[in-house]
Amino acid sequence: MHDLASQLLETPELTQPALPATEDEEEESEDESEILEESPCGRWQKRREEVNQRNVPGIDNAYLAMDTEEGVEVVWNEVMFSERKNFKLQEEKVKAVFDNLIQLEHLNIVKFHKYWADVKENRTRVIFITEYMSSGSLKQFLKKTKKNHKTMNEKAWKRWCTQILSALSYLHSCEPAIIHGNLTCDTIFIQHNGLIKIGSVAPDTINNHVKTCREEQKSLHFFAPEYGAVASVTTAVDIYSFGMCALEMAVLEIQSNGESSYVSQEAINSAILSLEDPLQREFIQKCLEVDPSKRPTARELLFHQALFEVPLLKLLAAHCIVKGKELGQIQMLRKQSQCSNRNGIYPLTAFGMPCPQQPQQEAVKSPIVPPSVKTPTPEPAELETRKVRNGLI
Repeated sequence: MHDLASQLLETPELTQPALPATEDEEEESEDESEILEESPCGRWQKRREEVNQRNVPGIDNAYLAMDTEEGVEVVWNEVMFSERKNFKLQEEKVKAVFDNLIQLEHLNIVKFHKYWADVKENRTRVIFITEYMSSGSLKQFLKKTKKNHKTMNEKAWKRWCTQILSALSYLHSCEPAIIHGNLTCDTIFIQHNGLIKIGSVAPDTINNHVKTCREEQKSLHFFAPEYGAVASVTTAVDIYSFGMCALEMAVLEIQSNGESSYVSQEAINSAILSLEDPLQREFIQKCLEVDPSKRPTARELLFHQALFEVPLLKLLAAHCIVKGKELGQIQMLRKQSQCSNRNGIYPLTAFGMPCPQQPQQEAVKSPIVPPSVKTPTPEPAELETRKVRNGLI
């Protein structure tokens, strides 16, 4: 009885520590939402909460911030220059690059909102505001997918590759061409609706002049072999990085050597050979060519057989134009392609069909109404209502 009574008395004590824990969580949440700094214009407010969803060389700190005009959360990025004179030497170059980045408008690129420099005696900061991707990186999504013992859907892989290549094609077509320079699965973000956005554009512009070094990265296999071997790189380095991203998206993860995060060439080759689709294998191998001149452009990859599919209606229309058919027959072919496949013939091969009979045209009535001729109205005749009695009226 004594033991039971002591257990009953001790039970409430076990639940009491939960109350202070909740209060601590509330205090911690309040601390994270504390405003640490404001932008010179007062629009963006920096919070204490750090953003840990990216692995970007050149960016020393990233905090969550609030856009007071739009009422949405953004990312407050900070780049620390080691000395003030280093920033003065590169100030014009940094301004030119960030001015171009702010002008970028693409559905699959994380938006740059604003930037400014905070110059002090002993240090200089370049602060820039970017769109906040709350759903996390593609790397995190792939880890969750593998943890659930699932494989990557081919249609999803095609959609993701198409969106990434669309963004790269847009960057590479700018004058001058913008090189991303740090394309990995950590710098590609996915939203809840499946929309892909690439972030951390052009960190190479500031990477050589800040405290962070490329040697600290854990994803060296994403970078092309010519990095460090040539004075200036081309857009082909982004194609190599994209090919490695496409491979990792297809196999979910490229095995590294033990506890080290280094990925060997043997592991990359083994992952490529594990792909069942030969078109997918060829697609990735073209991106991973050692010679930069042999790698295709982003636009060329968009039309590769592994990704490019001609919509049915466009293919039908093209066939009819080549055969000299009219618009009415194109519409007829479209309806037939939507019907069920009764005879086992794929609709795109069933073009040898007889021409349909033209429907008889009905006589079109003229919309002009002839004017009506008014006839004189006859005077109303009076009816005799009197009766005749004995010859008298």
